[in-house]
Amino acid sequence: MPRMPSFFLMGFRTVILIVSKIWEFFCYQIRKNTRKVFEYQTIRYDTAPLSPLSSHKLSLVKRKILVLDLDETLVHSKHVSSTFLPNRPSIPPDFVLKVTIDSVPERFYVYKRPHVDFFLSVVSQWFELVVFTASMEIYGSPVVEKLDNGRGLLQRRYYRQHCTLDSGSYTKDLSAVHPDLSSIFIVDNSPGAYRLFPDNGIPIVSWMSEPSDTGLLNLLPFLDALRFTGDIRSVLRRNTSLTAPPHLTTS
Repeated sequence: MPRMPSFFLMGFRTVILIVSKIWEFFCYQIRKNTRKVFEYQTIRYDTAPLSPLSSHKLSLVKRKILVLDLDETLVHSKHVSSTFLPNRPSIPPDFVLKVTIDSVPERFYVYKRPHVDFFLSVVSQWFELVVFTASMEIYGSPVVEKLDNGRGLLQRRYYRQHCTLDSGSYTKDLSAVHPDLSSIFIVDNSPGAYRLFPDNGIPIVSWMSEPSDTGLLNLLPFLDALRFTGDIRSVLRRNTSLTAPPHLTTS
């Protein structure tokens, strides 16, 4: 009889633990589905066929190359060392990446920026796409593979070894991607990465986790118009600010 209170106490604690785990799983699923709801409720960009006149104008200019940064532009990753048992992330990732760096197993929770799949499907119709990231290839390559998802949109890729280390930060040489600077430009959350090519860059606000972000969607009208220009620098050099213009920022 003296042990009965301890038995009931242990049972009560077990029930509380099970209930808390169920509640944690329920909240986890709610957060996961909320991100999908945000993405599908946002108004998307109308990609109607071009008129004959617009098609003719487009045929008179070169097809442009759009260079895309990776981290904080298309995705956001949270690094957790696999040597420790990580807790379930508060926000469900789109996928988990496990790699070994310097013989140490590492884990990354990777989140795709809202509307990135739609964005890539649209701009791939307008431009040749290139990914240029300062991240290590062992991490960047599988992330790009996940973004591409077998669509063949992101075939050209540049990683940290293709960057130039300048004053402790990495810069990206756009002329190494394509020598004609009139037809190549980059979208990057870090203007310092393309500071040697200020007339070829479009800044975008860094994305970390905001589910209602529309930064990529907001770029589409501007990019749509940019493909008709003969020299993209004639347009982009007018943007003298190192931060994204109001019409290009996230809402």
